[in-house]
Amino acid sequence: MEIKSAEFIVSNADVRKCPAGNRPEYAFIGRSNVGKSSLINLLTRRKGLAMTSQKPGKTQLINHFLINRAWYLVDLPGYGFARRGKDGRERMQRLLADYILRREQLTNLFVLLDCRHEPQAIDLEFMTWLGENDIPFAIIFTKTDKISRGRLEENLREYRRQLMETWEELPPIFFSSALQREGRTEILNYISEVNELLLKSTDHTDTDSLQP
Repeated sequence: MEIKSAEFIVSNADVRKCPAGNRPEYAFIGRSNVGKSSLINLLTRRKGLAMTSQKPGKTQLINHFLINRAWYLVDLPGYGFARRGKDGRERMQRLLADYILRREQLTNLFVLLDCRHEPQAIDLEFMTWLGENDIPFAIIFTKTDKISRGRLEENLREYRRQLMETWEELPPIFFSSALQREGRTEILNYISEVNELLLKSTDHTDTDSLQP
């Protein structure tokens, strides 16, 4: 798949105000400062499409980007940002839960994990929650340029080991580096494959919207 157009549509804090229609949505989520915005800019090849920042907690709204006039890329707020305070964290949790559980157009949730770190409880608990609620998701390990190949493989083995304690089958796993432009082709090909499956398995009232 090649992205020919990427257009910002709307930011909001209310799932009821998300775009109408039945276009599939691929959302990106992870702990604060995991590299969501950088990955989105890499995928779309639009340097300033998603705002990047060294300061955690930059994204605080649901951001919809229309890709190829066919599907939405959704930038979700990061979770686990301690400085928001209890009220802020609870408000963000409600926002994320409302979107993830109530948004019928959500086709796949990409969970971003910083590959430099060993499995974190907050990430494992979040993925367990997704499984309990039958939310389809894939894992993207980010910032692969900032770690040795041996350490990356070591962390991946530990993630697999802990996930397999509760999962019969692991979700799709991808690797990305915004600096080295790694992972773009694999992630976009996966989205393209899912879109093709949707066309074959579902009678869309707007099937032309999924065509490249």
